[in-house]
Amino acid sequence: MKSLDDCRVAIDSIDNEMLSLLNKRMKVVERVGEIKSASGGAIYRPEREKAIIERLTKLSKESNGLLNKSAIEAIFLEVFAVSRNLELPERIAYLGPEGSFTHQAAESRFGAMSDYLSLGSIHSVFKTLEAKRAKFGVVPIENSRDGIVGETLDLLAKSSVKIVAELYMPIHMAFATKARKLEDITKIYSKDKGFGQTREFLSEHGFVNIEQIPVESTAKAAILAAQDANSAAICSHIAAKLYGVPTMFENIEDEHDSSTRFVILSDFKNAQSQDDKTSILVRLKDAVEAGSLVHFLQDFDKEKINLSKIESRPSRDKGGFGYWFYIDFYGHIDEERVQKVLSKHGGEVTWLGSYTSDGINQEG
Repeated sequence: MKSLDDCRVAIDSIDNEMLSLLNKRMKVVERVGEIKSASGGAIYRPEREKAIIERLTKLSKESNGLLNKSAIEAIFLEVFAVSRNLELPERIAYLGPEGSFTHQAAESRFGAMSDYLSLGSIHSVFKTLEAKRAKFGVVPIENSRDGIVGETLDLLAKSSVKIVAELYMPIHMAFATKARKLEDITKIYSKDKGFGQTREFLSEHGFVNIEQIPVESTAKAAILAAQDANSAAICSHIAAKLYGVPTMFENIEDEHDSSTRFVILSDFKNAQSQDDKTSILVRLKDAVEAGSLVHFLQDFDKEKINLSKIESRPSRDKGGFGYWFYIDFYGHIDEERVQKVLSKHGGEVTWLGSYTSDGINQEG
């Protein structure tokens, strides 16, 4: 190819081939949907999607392709989302408002085409799923700075819905404004935490003495910035995009290692895969006795089951003050070695879900 026009002709030809192949893929997907509909199979299969990403990443590397894992994820997660909507359109409830980080997490898995339902509380997400008004729910369960989200755990302990997938998402803040120059900005909107997490950026760019207006969400900040060309918002990337506010600076947070773990909730059990995690809540009957937790954990050690997390949580039982223990471990609830451990502890264990360990969208 000797000229820019030659390159454009080649790109157009390749795009035509890609479109033809995508349509061919969707025809197969349509048939998959018919089979799943007849058998009652789950539409969302995170373990299958993860396996495809890993296979394509390996293939690209072996062929010296220019696409790395992040690029392949960006392309194919959207292809998966379109495929799921062809198989069976589903509604996804999430902790709102629109433009929140939870919305961003939901869209990263279910794509822009899905039917989303923004709800004002984690409790509302659970209620919506239990009432079958949505098939999936997305809520935060843990933050690298603030720790576990207690409300999510409390609701999982007594709900019929289960964790069917997890995803870790880096929390990056954007500085969005319609102003042409920084000097034109007279006010900045964000949550209290947004200002606190971007102090260095605000100082470096001379915004310390600019009016800082706290609002209830970063999405609200983007809405207000969209209405006033002399204002700016510290918000999520998706909020800036959703409300049409150009992003002037990306990743403006002082510390870049903050991330949130989200869980996807639904009403089905995942099949076993090669890389499962399971979450449980444990209330030991003899918790007041010395060594009871140690003895419980020793059962996992004997079966060579690795734990990835353990955290205590007030049980809120009437007439007393006790603790649940929230535990994540590697393995599936249906594995023989897992059943061997849990069968010893009857009514002491509440299963919260078994799901593919997230290898997608984690940085590092």
